[in-house]
Amino acid sequence: MAKEELSLEQLAQKIYQGSGGMNNVESVTHCMTRVRMSVRDHDLVDEEFLKTIPGVLGVVNDEQLQVIIGPGKVNKVANEMVKEAGVQLGETIPPMDGKAAVNAKAAQVKASQKAKQKSSPIKVILKDIANIFVPMIPAFVGAGLVGGIASILANNIVAGNLDAGTWQQLVDVLNILKNGLFTYLVIYTGISAAQVFGATPTLGGVIGAVVMLTGMNPEAPITNLFTGQPLTAQQGGIIGVIFAVWLLSILEKKLHKIIPDSIDIIVTPLICLLVIGLAEIFLIMPLAGVISNSLVGAINWVIEVGGAFSGFVLGATFLPLVMFGLHQILTPIHVQMIESTGSTQLLPILAMAGGGQVGAALALWVRLRKDKELSEMIKGALPVGILGIGEPLIYGVTLPLGKPFITACIGGGIGGAIVGGLGNIGSIAIGPSGVALIPLIAGNRWWGYVLGLLGAYVGGFIATYFFGIPKDRLEAVKNSSDVSTTAPVVETTSSSSAKETTEIIAGTTELFAVTPGTVHPITESTDSVFSEKMMGDGYFVVPENGDVYSPVTGTVTSIFPTKHALGITTDKGLEILLHMGLNTVELSGKPFDVKVSEGQKVTPDTLVAHADLKAIEEAGKKTDMLVIITNMAAVKEATLEKTGKVNKNKAVMKVVTK
Repeated sequence: MAKEELSLEQLAQKIYQGSGGMNNVESVTHCMTRVRMSVRDHDLVDEEFLKTIPGVLGVVNDEQLQVIIGPGKVNKVANEMVKEAGVQLGETIPPMDGKAAVNAKAAQVKASQKAKQKSSPIKVILKDIANIFVPMIPAFVGAGLVGGIASILANNIVAGNLDAGTWQQLVDVLNILKNGLFTYLVIYTGISAAQVFGATPTLGGVIGAVVMLTGMNPEAPITNLFTGQPLTAQQGGIIGVIFAVWLLSILEKKLHKIIPDSIDIIVTPLICLLVIGLAEIFLIMPLAGVISNSLVGAINWVIEVGGAFSGFVLGATFLPLVMFGLHQILTPIHVQMIESTGSTQLLPILAMAGGGQVGAALALWVRLRKDKELSEMIKGALPVGILGIGEPLIYGVTLPLGKPFITACIGGGIGGAIVGGLGNIGSIAIGPSGVALIPLIAGNRWWGYVLGLLGAYVGGFIATYFFGIPKDRLEAVKNSSDVSTTAPVVETTSSSSAKETTEIIAGTTELFAVTPGTVHPITESTDSVFSEKMMGDGYFVVPENGDVYSPVTGTVTSIFPTKHALGITTDKGLEILLHMGLNTVELSGKPFDVKVSEGQKVTPDTLVAHADLKAIEEAGKKTDMLVIITNMAAVKEATLEKTGKVNKNKAVMKVVTK
């Protein structure tokens, strides 16, 4: 079978087969060139079979079983292997019985089904939002539960059920813990969004902090360019921060390509903060202000109409207000109502929005309970949602899925209609919602509020159960269920290879010494993978210092997460691997400071990294700097013209491409 006929899935399965089966593999990791496996019994490994697998360049069966794949593809193969095993890279693969094998196959089919789903701009946006907030879910859950407890205690203090002198300090402490997240949520969102969009996380955090307006003089506030009114902190909210950080990522990537390396670290952050920060203050936040002013007028009109209609509209539209940080504009209305009548009848209606979220999440849990990832997230977010902390459900569950967010809003509208229709249901204070608001309901009308909550739960559940389940997720779960009733089958159909090709241009390319030191032929390397040219031809330099330069003029195409290896492609299509040290993947990047980024143009004068040679040696590793041509099929001739002592800018190898 030709190499191009093996898909990543087939290649992963054959590697497992040659390794003695998945049950014989304890864990899977990878470096820049090799899939590294800890195996339970080396006698079960069939090295000869592994060497015959199309796409495998070589095999080393030592303390670890190493299967050489090559840069650019090895990470895909390793990720496919752990996906089939149902674990993460480096995690222990538990021995599987028959049932576990069926479940693994079900997960595989589910992933395959997801891959077939057509993408769209909306799906991409929702996926990015999910990726931003999912890492924050544990913090949401922890802080939300703490805040919920604080709200219940505070409400009972206000209602006179608890003594303030005894309980208030505990409430204050709990609020301090809760506010560690929610007060600075825009900053955490900026950092996470930057990681998703590929910007510098700390710059993303600063962009998030801008909307807090912490440096503004209250006596001379910045004015809204559209209305002339003072800007309000948090205007634009979370969505505005995400949009601003997305702009930041675009600008920063462009600047990295055009700003010289010597001043990049100074100029790029300066320009990014000035351009994006000013756009955020004078465009994004004011635009949100215009929207908020329009909404205030609409809300006032809805309140005047009153009754069930007002309740439905307010309950259904409150979540979008929260997303844009515009719910803060309602605070003066609440305060005015409490001062005038002793309670705000608006807050109990708006609190129904959270009830709709709870109902929608319960419906998702029932319909998609076999989607383990989603189920676990719902289980973590539901308790705090019931207590009135809606962010985990909004950003982690309903909004990324699309339809459930809309049906959750409908549930909130139903609950709002009940509360509005009953009338005279008000809260004597503002702040909490959900179940935590019950002790604050005035005039012994708490039963009406509870009826509204139940209506929101039921409304959100029914609307989502019948109309809000995403078809792709439902289909994936259905396919997984179908597979679970059959024996696992190994796929035998071929697909297009994952190997990406680079256009080759005939000509001559010079390769340079990457650091001052002594040049050796690659055949003298103590690592058999390199010395036997399993990866390709090349050379290595025993360095005199830790400054490492590019061996060629080209573009950085990959940087390994542990920073010990870089991939560089020349204009003629040569693919070069710069490998710093031997077995240094085990050092987790600590001795290496990479100075370039993916997509950056480099020349032999570009400092691409600095290696702490002393730290490498103290770890018992060799400091050899290896330069390997990994696409030898494109090479007509490769000649090492210089060995021995050299300077970093000395041409040492000449390569002629076909």
